[in-house]
Amino acid sequence: MAGHSRPKDGVASARLCPAIHVLHYPCMLGGYVYILASAPNGILYVGVTNDLVRRIYEHRHGLVTGFTKKYSVKRLVYFERYEDIQTAIQREHNIKHWSRKWKVRLILAGNPDWNDLYDSII
Repeated sequence: MAGHSRPKDGVASARLCPAIHVLHYPCMLGGYVYILASAPNGILYVGVTNDLVRRIYEHRHGLVTGFTKKYSVKRLVYFERYEDIQTAIQREHNIKHWSRKWKVRLILAGNPDWNDLYDSII
């Protein structure tokens, strides 16, 4: 990957990517956009991560302070995988600006019963 160097010990160092303010690792190739719901047709949350299982686990166990913990938004109802994290971040940004109606349509297209998809990814 251009612009990244490995120290002699072979361990890649993390660096801050100022444009998106996240740690950027050379090995962080893929990304996920996900939607959580508090219940079927409930409160929605849109997020992005490079490790879907870890991130949903954190939400489900209250390890993420803020909106999802405050409103008990824990049900994974939708996700998409991308080959690179930058594309996933852009998609998350776009979806966050959609109306609720559009987000619900996206969920219903692939998960009409609003099932919790967490067990399908672990």
